[in-house]
Amino acid sequence: MNILNHIGISHTVFCLLGIPGLEDQHMWISNPFVISYVITLLGNGLIIFIIITKSSLHEPMYLFLCMLAGADVVLSTCILPQALAIFWFHSGEIDLDCCITQFFIIHCTFISESGILLVMAFDCYIAICYPLRYTTILTHTLIAKIGGIIFLRSMVQFFPIIFLLKRLNFCQDNIIPHTFCEHTGLAKYACNDIRVNIWYGLFVIISTVVLDVLLIFISYVLILRAVFHMPSQDARHEALNTCGSHVCIIILFYGPAIFTTLTQRFGCYSPPHIHILLANVCTLVPPMLNPIVYGIKTKQIQEQVVYIFFSKAEIALGYEQSFQNLWVSMM
Repeated sequence: MNILNHIGISHTVFCLLGIPGLEDQHMWISNPFVISYVITLLGNGLIIFIIITKSSLHEPMYLFLCMLAGADVVLSTCILPQALAIFWFHSGEIDLDCCITQFFIIHCTFISESGILLVMAFDCYIAICYPLRYTTILTHTLIAKIGGIIFLRSMVQFFPIIFLLKRLNFCQDNIIPHTFCEHTGLAKYACNDIRVNIWYGLFVIISTVVLDVLLIFISYVLILRAVFHMPSQDARHEALNTCGSHVCIIILFYGPAIFTTLTQRFGCYSPPHIHILLANVCTLVPPMLNPIVYGIKTKQIQEQVVYIFFSKAEIALGYEQSFQNLWVSMM
């Protein structure tokens, strides 16, 4: 290692192993990955299509949901094809620039989703506490600006990490035991001092995800206080039902992330493949379940899904019946 560092060798190509210790099971492991990816694309694609094409759903809650669905598709697409290439073709070779680009998109999308969940909590707060001013406060112009700020925040805060990584000399091993690139997983192969990378990465997490969680918690404290001051039991039930799907999405998004972080921090004696599997669950399961949760919990989405599938089925049945009648008359 010292010899490599001395002669100035720095790796520019790395090899992703997939899930270490389970290489023989990669073909079997790929099955749930494929299923989750197909469900993610179909579910979120259907949500986006319904919201864009149905003018009655051009309301703040559904527009934010459309942003979340789009981010889910980007996050899964950035991870799954690379993982499947490793599982099926043992094609884990990736150059440094592609590796940096991949984890930049992954982390920016993850931070953006956290921001979207925050504004969805704000949307619930406005809908319950200020129902008469809801449409005047959350206008389409303001929603567009909020969406731009969310994505700009994630890119601006994570952009310096690119330069912090490009300055490093990767003279250690170039074998990465993972299915995708990540910041600390790549930085630890450098021979330079990476304390700046670690501290800045911690700053980004605290100033985005941790802050978002805190503000979401405050929002729901205010929401619950307003709900329990409502005089009618029906009004309280309707208000809680309005935010029920959002609470489920929050649990799905932050729950696996917190569990994975705790496992990595305190599960020092856990096999490496456990950490890699949990990291994949954290990034792949929420995008798959989000459209299912909103499809079950949101009446308007349910109605549109039923209309799309059953109306087309009725049309197809009508064509078939007409063809049969025509055939009988010809006979």
